Amino acid sequence: MSSTVVVVGGGYGGAAVAKALDVRDGVDVVLVEPKDAFVHAAGSLRALVRPEWAGNIFFPYDKLMARGRVVRDRAVGVDAGGVTLAGGGRVAAEYVVLATGSDYPFPAKADSDVAAEALEQLRRAHKELSAAVRVLITGAGPVGLELAGEIAAVWPDKRITVLDPAAEIMPSFTPELRAELHRQLAGLGVELRLGTALAAEPAVPAATAGAFTALTATGEEVGGDIWFRCHGVRVNGGSLAGSLRPGAVTAQGQVRVGETLQVRGYDRMYALGDLTDLAEAKMAGYAMKHAAVVAENIAAQVRGERPTAVYTPSPVPSVLLPLGPNGGVGQVPAEEPGTPPTLLPASAVAQYKGADLFVGRFTELFGTSA
Repeated sequence: MSSTVVVVGGGYGGAAVAKALDVRDGVDVVLVEPKDAFVHAAGSLRALVRPEWAGNIFFPYDKLMARGRVVRDRAVGVDAGGVTLAGGGRVAAEYVVLATGSDYPFPAKADSDVAAEALEQLRRAHKELSAAVRVLITGAGPVGLELAGEIAAVWPDKRITVLDPAAEIMPSFTPELRAELHRQLAGLGVELRLGTALAAEPAVPAATAGAFTALTATGEEVGGDIWFRCHGVRVNGGSLAGSLRPGAVTAQGQVRVGETLQVRGYDRMYALGDLTDLAEAKMAGYAMKHAAVVAENIAAQVRGERPTAVYTPSPVPSVLLPLGPNGGVGQVPAEEPGTPPTLLPASAVAQYKGADLFVGRFTELFGTSA
């Protein structure tokens, strides 16, 4: 007899765990996802500046699994026996995987569940950006800096300002990485204004052309012809959090998990990716590593064994931060424990990520490669 696994959310971690479990004996996978296609968010910033390339970030779900099925709906409730859907239906299951991810302001993540609409939004924003001379980006984290690099690579004459209340960029990374980032950004003509933030958002909506002047919290004027908000991640716990047992969800809406990624208080419910309370950055690469652990543990339980695969967050933060196709910085843990992390040069970042932003990896995952 087969066991049904319902995976809630078809993002990086959800798609990976659904794919991994689909090939396991004795497992039937149901993926619940409101979008009509997976959106490769790591490519969204390049899609904004290169609309002819933008179609590469959308992957239909129809070839993700050979046996499993996709239910295009939104989960509004979850319990140990399955998932309740917004459309009024229910998916009963022996195992539940919560992989609802997070939301982030456009253009890093799409505003629509329909791929065609999301693509059109990117193309409209591209036209708005094309007409602008001065670009303001609020947020000097990896998203804001990567966006600045993508814009500068296509339009080197645009005046790009990045604003952030922190005193330094990427404070959890090594001084060497920060110094290299400063050097490359200066070479691209990107102005960093640190230690301050906008007192209020510009009157012009984000990602829309229109001249504006705004005040910072320290009373300085900052102007632009278009602006983008690159901060404010929101965990998609939402309506699911209220249906879980007491103690399973943090005050911030994240789901508490143990080292096996089982949800606190549940034997056959797992969570992965941005939704979890794991002490690490919320990155696609980590979500896919979570997926491998969850798949191993569910497969073990289906066989009647204990779940023994564990996930331990790395104490050393990692990043691959492109600044356009040929620039950027990277940091990965050293091969020898206890030694300083390894700094990757721009050429390595371009080779690993910047050149195609991992599109090839996802054409294989979703079965869309020629």
